[in-house]
Amino acid sequence: MENRYNTLIIEIDASGIATITIYRPDKLNAINNEVMSDLEGAIMELRHKESVKAIILTGSGEKAFVAGADIRELTYLNTFSAMALSERGQEIFSMYENCPKPVVAYVNGYALGGGFELALACHMRVVSENAVFGLPEVSLGLIPGYGGTQRLTQLIGKGRALEFILSGTTFKADRAYEMGVANKIVNSASGLEETKSFLSVMLTRGPLAMAKAIHVVNESTDPSIGFSAESDAFGELFGTKDFTEGTSAFLEKRKPTFNGN
Repeated sequence: MENRYNTLIIEIDASGIATITIYRPDKLNAINNEVMSDLEGAIMELRHKESVKAIILTGSGEKAFVAGADIRELTYLNTFSAMALSERGQEIFSMYENCPKPVVAYVNGYALGGGFELALACHMRVVSENAVFGLPEVSLGLIPGYGGTQRLTQLIGKGRALEFILSGTTFKADRAYEMGVANKIVNSASGLEETKSFLSVMLTRGPLAMAKAIHVVNESTDPSIGFSAESDAFGELFGTKDFTEGTSAFLEKRKPTFNGN
């Protein structure tokens, strides 16, 4: 398959597993506008490619799956452009969630902020023993904006989701498995191959049946109202002084001082 994406490497093996590797190693694979556009193009292409039976999404290098969003890009947004960004991110991530073929995130390191939200949008998550998860947006005076408030709550329940969203603290692979965020923990040295092995049984099942199963499981809840509320709140926070302080502190590598306005 010809690779037409600047920030992604796509490989398809003989069994029909397509591996999408987000490739921004110097930025720990942080999501920017180009990554978002490439992710959109890749899933639209692969979901319709007959030779592709399943998809693995991972990050380049050994440190990060996706370490979050590109903070510098966020500093240029206002309430309305931020709301549009949130809605666009939700739409693209939902393409992975609604793909009729199994989509597995192989989380090979840090999955923070938008990176964790991307992993949550995948149907399943296989994680290396050094994986670290978190939604640290509150430290920037923000909330998750790409579906994280909805998908994490659906996956682990309201109380635990609020624990991590309100504190911004991280948790590791063993906790992720215990809470149901991770389906399996694997050795980082062989993680991608073990993720393919995890998919191997599914590749022997009826593709139409699997597509229907994915569809009906996704229909088990109706998050449309929650997603809309998330993008509205995400955008509104970009008009606050707390957001300006949070992002400035991050870029200046200091602790923020929030005033609640």
